[in-house]
Amino acid sequence: MLRYAFSLVELSIVLVILGLLTGGILTGQSLIRAAELRSVVTEYQRFQTATQTFRDKYFALPGDMRNATSFWGTAAACPGTHANPATDSKTCDGNGDGNITWTGTTYNGEDLRFWQQLANAGLIEGNYTGARTNGTKIYTAGENIPLSKLSRASWVPFWPTTDATGHSALFASGGIVYEGLQHYFRFGMETSASWNYSPVTTAEEAWNIDTKIDDGLPGRGRMKTYNMSALPNCPDTNDPLTAKYQLSNSAVSCAFLIRF
Repeated sequence: MLRYAFSLVELSIVLVILGLLTGGILTGQSLIRAAELRSVVTEYQRFQTATQTFRDKYFALPGDMRNATSFWGTAAACPGTHANPATDSKTCDGNGDGNITWTGTTYNGEDLRFWQQLANAGLIEGNYTGARTNGTKIYTAGENIPLSKLSRASWVPFWPTTDATGHSALFASGGIVYEGLQHYFRFGMETSASWNYSPVTTAEEAWNIDTKIDDGLPGRGRMKTYNMSALPNCPDTNDPLTAKYQLSNSAVSCAFLIRF
């Protein structure tokens, strides 16, 4: 009975082919990830431009606009609830105080009407309900807030007060939120409680984005992460003036805010 076996040459060819396939897969994944990271900058710039254009046209911030219903009609419920999501352009008026806010139990939904009204004005793509997802869950990407091209990440407008206790995850200096009282886009993945501040990038990826649009520092400037107590593997300290990204940590550990 004749028996056949692979020669060393044949085995070498098989190993080379397997190596090429593995390398090709890894290269493809790397290229996809790089494209997703570039899209974060593009999305931010698009939303920032849309917000400024809206302000120039309507003399108000989307969501905070006092007379939004004069342009797009009044929604069935204001603020919108999960039982009354918008399926058209009808919306709710904001309080016109110049801030995109929701205030505890007196939720006014300005952060959700923000996206609906930008879409109503034709400044961003998509349709947004302007209402909570359900009784306990506020945000659902693709439904009432934009879904990023970066896997499972989303965008939410955010206006922090200077209260360091109430915003304990934010960098603080001298007992107040560092560079508070400015508007930011929160960028991250939704948590079980719906807030979108779960990590979506490594520290090096966050640093790369930060360097492209700002200063490459996690506690200062236009783009910031949350502090070390909130994200222990992203910045290396709670001090906004000295914080640096933990570039040697390869875990997905960062979510961040970008001022607009």
